[in-house]
Amino acid sequence: MQQFPPRRPFFIAEASSNHAQDLARALAFVDAAADCGCDAVKFQLFKIDRMFAPEILALSEKHRARKAWELPLDHLEPLAAHCRARGIQFSCTPFYLEAVRELQPFVDFYKIASYELLVGPLLRACAETGKPVVLSTGMAIMEEIVAAVRTLKSSGGQDIALLHCVSAYPTPVGEANLSAIAAISKATGCAVGWSDHTRKPSVVERAVHHWGAHVVEFHLDLDGEGAEYAAGHCWLPEEIGPVIARIRESLAADGEGFKEPQASEAEDREWRADPVDGMRPLRHVRARWKPAA
Repeated sequence: MQQFPPRRPFFIAEASSNHAQDLARALAFVDAAADCGCDAVKFQLFKIDRMFAPEILALSEKHRARKAWELPLDHLEPLAAHCRARGIQFSCTPFYLEAVRELQPFVDFYKIASYELLVGPLLRACAETGKPVVLSTGMAIMEEIVAAVRTLKSSGGQDIALLHCVSAYPTPVGEANLSAIAAISKATGCAVGWSDHTRKPSVVERAVHHWGAHVVEFHLDLDGEGAEYAAGHCWLPEEIGPVIARIRESLAADGEGFKEPQASEAEDREWRADPVDGMRPLRHVRARWKPAA
């Protein structure tokens, strides 16, 4: 059975770097994601000196300061355990090759970021674990996406989901280009979804209801105090929770795709007009009907 079923969107809350290296705060992200109705929560495992080239770090205090955003390795086990306790899945993005091995005992699936889409060894290492892989495709052209999928599949990747996204934080609605969801699906045959940076309910709902997004990822903050909240792409729980609930409710209305009486209307079938005289109820009901006491 696929990890990412096509008929039910799989919601992933991205805690990103909003945890501030505080385990209690990180665990609160798990609770918030579960309470919002998410299927998974995701963190990021990176080391700044393995992410940015030394010449960039030498010149940029802003990039060096991101060391305070790193997720401590000893947070992985309690986060995974708390996810199990809350009934949601735990995921994390590896940004350096060894991180794949460090995450393997804990994650239910790997998430690969758009910026690492070209890094073949990282793709192969994730796929070789046999765990499902979600790959974001921001900034990519279709040839790069197809090549990445080929790498994943040739390395044993069986359960792959691709997320269309726009790597602008926040993304202007007019540049969301949601129709690319269908284009990516046609080109790859993979499950395809939407990684949201717009923070607009209408965009998320359009991605699901019109373009059939199998997976929806969004950035979450707890209280507006996270390191990335000021940029404008992070949802608060009270904002995204109703969107997820509305999507779940509307999809429940779809049914099974064939016409038959529903349980709530079954009793009224006998009270339809009889074809002989056009009177209600059917004649066999009239013959034995008595008013309720």
